[in-house]
Amino acid sequence: MERRVFLKKMGVAGLTSAAAATGLLSWPGRSYAASVSKTYYITSGNIVQPDGVSVFFKGFSDSSTTLAVPATPMVVGQGDTVTVTIVNTLTTTHSFVIDGVVDSGSIAGGQTKTVSFTPNTAGTYLFYDKLNAPYNRVVGLHGGFAVMPLGSSNQLYAGSLTFVNQLFWVFNDIDPAWNTAVQNGTTPTTAYKPRYFTINGLSSRPPGAAGNGDPTIDAMANLNTKLVGSIGDAALVRMLNAGMGSNAVHCHGNHFIWLTKNGQIIPNWRKDVLNLSNSMGKIDAIYPFEAPPDAYPPVTSGTYPMHLHNEMTQTAGGGLYLFGAMTDIEFI
Repeated sequence: MERRVFLKKMGVAGLTSAAAATGLLSWPGRSYAASVSKTYYITSGNIVQPDGVSVFFKGFSDSSTTLAVPATPMVVGQGDTVTVTIVNTLTTTHSFVIDGVVDSGSIAGGQTKTVSFTPNTAGTYLFYDKLNAPYNRVVGLHGGFAVMPLGSSNQLYAGSLTFVNQLFWVFNDIDPAWNTAVQNGTTPTTAYKPRYFTINGLSSRPPGAAGNGDPTIDAMANLNTKLVGSIGDAALVRMLNAGMGSNAVHCHGNHFIWLTKNGQIIPNWRKDVLNLSNSMGKIDAIYPFEAPPDAYPPVTSGTYPMHLHNEMTQTAGGGLYLFGAMTDIEFI
């Protein structure tokens, strides 16, 4: 099967339940509410950063033997009965919270807790651990949650612009000293100095660098993260900020069509830089796959970058430029 055909099929047949999403998220659209369920395991472990340093993380993971940072996202329908089971495999106490929607309360080490709730407002949400704030969230206990409008498969909310596919960009910034303090069961005592910057838990690996093109570590190659489409397509990007710093999200090729900021509807402004607030800020925007207006001679295919305009976020380890929160936008 040609890659172009495969990607178009992914846009239609990706995710059809609240279960784990891989690749481009899809939603079949249904005019009735359903019951959906998901289990997350609170686990911990180390993840090697681009400069070779191994850093401690915690995550809402898909099994008791894996570590996922951020968590696999959930997509549900408006009015669904959602049941989430959280299995805390650690000895420390944690929680599962979606602000304004559900709060598990404390989940002690070794405890399992199940929460049920009905999301009534379509939109984009962050689920996270609110305990030991903000440390548990920043060290990895967070993930994306989307509520689709009842009966719609291609709108953010009733009456919004339509899209062909959708994905999450969950941004985080990491101070390894803070992560080590959490690992040791202490409260960080140093000023926050982020050293690594990630998108969906990954950083970029530029051409020529070790790991370039490896979708398990290179955000520019990961289909959960990079934008891929053909002329006439439109991709909804659900942006969430789990970190401590604000981000200026900048796309090349075309401007974003800005739909919401922190849950408030924006009148479809076209912007090439969007300000994503720190500490759980969120933005919804559509990237239109239109012929780039400034390209000469005119083009209908090619690859363009998405990166952050706050310069320190382009680095890893304080000096590895282009190893930060960056991904590709590919016209096919």
